[in-house]
Amino acid sequence: MSSHEQQSHVRVAVVQAGAVPFDSEACVDKAVGLIGEAAGLGAKVIVFPEAFVPGYPKGANYGLVVGARDPAGREEFRLYLEAAIEVPGPQTQRMGEAAAAHEAYLVMGVIEREHGTCYCTVLFFGPDGTLLGKHRKLMPTVMERVIWGFGDGSTLTVVDSPYGRIGSVICWENYMPMLRMAMYSKNVALYCAPTADDRDTWIASMQHIALEGRCFVLTACQFLRKKDFPDSVRVSLGDTPEAVLMRGGSAIINPLGQVLAGPHFGSETILTADLDLKDIGRGKFDFDATGHYSRPDVFQLNVNEAPMKAVQTKT
Repeated sequence: MSSHEQQSHVRVAVVQAGAVPFDSEACVDKAVGLIGEAAGLGAKVIVFPEAFVPGYPKGANYGLVVGARDPAGREEFRLYLEAAIEVPGPQTQRMGEAAAAHEAYLVMGVIEREHGTCYCTVLFFGPDGTLLGKHRKLMPTVMERVIWGFGDGSTLTVVDSPYGRIGSVICWENYMPMLRMAMYSKNVALYCAPTADDRDTWIASMQHIALEGRCFVLTACQFLRKKDFPDSVRVSLGDTPEAVLMRGGSAIINPLGQVLAGPHFGSETILTADLDLKDIGRGKFDFDATGHYSRPDVFQLNVNEAPMKAVQTKT
């Protein structure tokens, strides 16, 4: 069987676990163990939360007020920048090796460092360990804009697999209708939604997207406590070290909006589901957002997928 010969069924997993914030090596260590656990449950596609390596800085304010910064905040950012990983790099090598060891597709949320900027990124690894591509979050949310750069259209990535195309849209990018439309146009089958949103409203959004895209939605959120952060970083949320800063809410949803697993709150877990990939075609029968249910004579979307670099050099 060729690596991309279409299969009709697959077991998938979403990993709900907390990072070890600001410690990329410890995060990768934990991820490698969790990849093994998920694969041990039979998963061939494994999805991790947003910013799992080296963590989502929930509750950190970096000493910011409008019009001023403080020295402690500059140091906190430096620590975060240094903890962010280069892509490709030694950490991505280890992630790829873990994917290959278990012959699984891996979708991993990381903070990527390029020069002096952090990007919220999702990495795609193949079952042979190859880094197949990445997606950089186009629009960081509110305070995230201070610590993360903006992705461009060049990483609206989908990767081919025997289970259909795998793509990722991160957290509140999922509220951008035009971005969703762009992803649907790429015929995404496994729509991965790593997130830091643990609110009750998130699951309804994920069900809507599954129905709108007639795709499977795999959403993964962390379970994180205040005590998980190092003492070198100020965390303004939570009254005690045991305070839960992210409570999870991970889930797996089918193309007609049925929740197959989750949402799970209150602890670390690995959720799995057995997907009947023929459900995608059954769903397209009465709705195809970029096909028979579109009206290109009235609505058209233009997408710029060219890389946007500050400095362009010519030889």
